[in-house]
Amino acid sequence: MGQNKRMLKKTSILTWLLLPLILTSCATEKTSSDTENNSTTSITVYSGRNEKFIKPFFDEFEKNTGIKISARYGDSAELAAQILEEGVNSPADVFLSQDAGAIGAIAANDLLSILNSSSTSVVLDKFKDPNSYWVGITGRARVLAYNPILVDETSVPKSIDELTNPKWKSKIGIAPTNSSFQSFVSAMLQVRGEAATLTWLEELVANDPQVFEKNGQIVEAIDAKVIEVGLVNHYYVYEISKSKGRNIDVVNGYFEAGDVGNLLNVSALGILKTSQNIDPSYQLLDFLLSKESQANFVEQSFEYSLISTVNPPIGMPKLDELQIPNVDLANLYDLKKTQDLLISSGLL
Repeated sequence: MGQNKRMLKKTSILTWLLLPLILTSCATEKTSSDTENNSTTSITVYSGRNEKFIKPFFDEFEKNTGIKISARYGDSAELAAQILEEGVNSPADVFLSQDAGAIGAIAANDLLSILNSSSTSVVLDKFKDPNSYWVGITGRARVLAYNPILVDETSVPKSIDELTNPKWKSKIGIAPTNSSFQSFVSAMLQVRGEAATLTWLEELVANDPQVFEKNGQIVEAIDAKVIEVGLVNHYYVYEISKSKGRNIDVVNGYFEAGDVGNLLNVSALGILKTSQNIDPSYQLLDFLLSKESQANFVEQSFEYSLISTVNPPIGMPKLDELQIPNVDLANLYDLKKTQDLLISSGLL
């Protein structure tokens, strides 16, 4: 889809009318009424983040604010399709997407409101929509995971183009049906164009990569010496090491500066233009971007915080050390073209 210039509609400002309070001796009745009003405030969140992971954050938000969250969980792409189908009748107030591509599709269809800079300014511009329709919450870096017993550090590929070398034939793990791999291919399309991207995919197929359903399976196969390297998100090495209770034989490798293989995708949040619960929706956004929540994200998921005051765990490179490519995350939503290329190359 071409970039369309969208007319930014000014949203009407809600004016809160302060009614005079009649002071009576019924102070207890006033407190009870206020509590009841707070407890009935609720927002509907369509969440592409896994329920097991994100629900404790929602529970903490409810506890802190008294605002209830009615959550619908699912795959981000499927939830995006649901919102597109519902259109202006969507009951969702907030869309929390696992990746920029899914929420980009909602933004491209003019269904999101423009976010206030007072809430989003803590996040670097490269990790939010240029028109302020969504903002990144956490970051996930693409890496080339490898087994250091089988692969010497000096021979780890420095570019995705090296993966098509016969040296790596049958030794590479990929997950072509996974959204993170497809976002990587979408980024390549943006950087290199359709012809070059298809050529790379076809050359990769010719090198007989081992196909998996999930990133975690790739990391486990590297640890088991079934394969030597794999294209995954950075945090799986840490998650699987934690789950196994040991340091697995897998290390994250990084490509040279600017290589599209260093893509950093984001989980992201947008507020629906049709929401009638703008203020509580912003409270959720501010909560998720708070230093405390961001530190919890990092500790629990090993994902990158997108605010400068929260560092990654020890052993992980800092965000500004990743040398990520110049990719517009807002334009990763055209998955049809990506999937067409994956089908043409034989990966789907």
